Amino acid sequence: MGNTRWFTVRLLTKLDENSSYSNILLDDALNRSDFDKRDKKFISALFYGVLERQLTLDAIIADLSKNPKNKLNHTLRNILRSGLYQLKYMDSVPDNAAVDESVELAKKCRNPAAPAFTNGLLREFIRRDKALPAVGNETARLSLEYSCPQWLVGKWMKEYGKEKCISLLKTSIGQAPTTVRINPLTGTIEDTLDMLLAEEMTFERSKYSEYAVNVANAGSIEKTKAFAEGRFHVQDLASQLCCKALDPQPGDTVLDLCSAPGGKAFTIAEMMGNEGTVLAFDLHPNRVKLIRSGAKRLGLTCIKAEVNNAKEFNSELPMADRVLVDAPCSGLGVIRRKPEIKYKDPAEFGRLPEVQYDILDTSSRYVKAGGLMVYSTCTVSKAENDEVVAKFLEEHEDFMPDGDDYIQTITPDMYGSDGFFFAKLRKRR
Repeated sequence: MGNTRWFTVRLLTKLDENSSYSNILLDDALNRSDFDKRDKKFISALFYGVLERQLTLDAIIADLSKNPKNKLNHTLRNILRSGLYQLKYMDSVPDNAAVDESVELAKKCRNPAAPAFTNGLLREFIRRDKALPAVGNETARLSLEYSCPQWLVGKWMKEYGKEKCISLLKTSIGQAPTTVRINPLTGTIEDTLDMLLAEEMTFERSKYSEYAVNVANAGSIEKTKAFAEGRFHVQDLASQLCCKALDPQPGDTVLDLCSAPGGKAFTIAEMMGNEGTVLAFDLHPNRVKLIRSGAKRLGLTCIKAEVNNAKEFNSELPMADRVLVDAPCSGLGVIRRKPEIKYKDPAEFGRLPEVQYDILDTSSRYVKAGGLMVYSTCTVSKAENDEVVAKFLEEHEDFMPDGDDYIQTITPDMYGSDGFFFAKLRKRR
């Protein structure tokens, strides 16, 4: 598997050197490659595994380096990370294979000392029984064990308590489920599932939503006949539950103000039986095209996708029965899908609550008297969730909580979904 390892190291290095989404980078690279299914599975496991455990792997490298001041270039560091990940977390890879293949990769570096350095560091890790470095307190221990920055461990501990924090950490590691929503407008659920079975897809029906299905071995699900016929779209269960909270009805006018790539707009339109109007917006024209193409594939003619800035009031938009505000956020609820998120500087998230509040404030002006607005994010952060909603209600007396359970924080341990938040806000009559 030497070529697969080098391919993975090059991808990891490219991610280090250029800002990109890990899933987009990997998917594009694999689609252009000629690796077989087994090799692609190994590459994906190693690529995401190294990203997930990067903090831990770098701590091991620092602990085992005889001269920790030595600066490693991106390529050599990723060779070491990959080798350590195989030794520590991939039981299917023999220790000797992990070491020997890593040394061979190190020979590709321009540094003649790299192969011996790689061999020595990896074999020392084995001699130490693959133990993690010793740390001084619980926050540091959890940070190292789950490869999560201490600031985020501390944040979750403070905001949600120790038990929920540990649950969030455990579910931030590992493969996220691939969930689809069956389009009821194209045929029965059973017919669609039969089509997936015919193409050797395995799946499990969700206990929490009639149309939600978790699909295994879903690497090529978007190449199936059922997908081409518009019988489903990929959407996490938490997002489907958010649409259910909006409770759109046939004939409604619905605004989805931060819509791209359009998954929630699709679900909303399907729930409305394709009767009424769903206006779906995004700031960027290329992302609006994604909404349009998805709606066309699914046969959802009630969706109208256009460019619009959610922060600025648009007097040309109609008043709506339902308004969905799926605001831009830190993404801390989808770390296992995009591991690089947790390594960002937390200062990058500092202005988000202000942006989110501005969008929510503007969006509220489109809601009819008696209408419903749902504010949602894919993050687990009280500053971006509960506090934004509390501020909004404090400053908007014409809105009130919709029911006792108007706020929902969904964590992965609850339904196996992504981390998510939504709040239901009703405009007074």
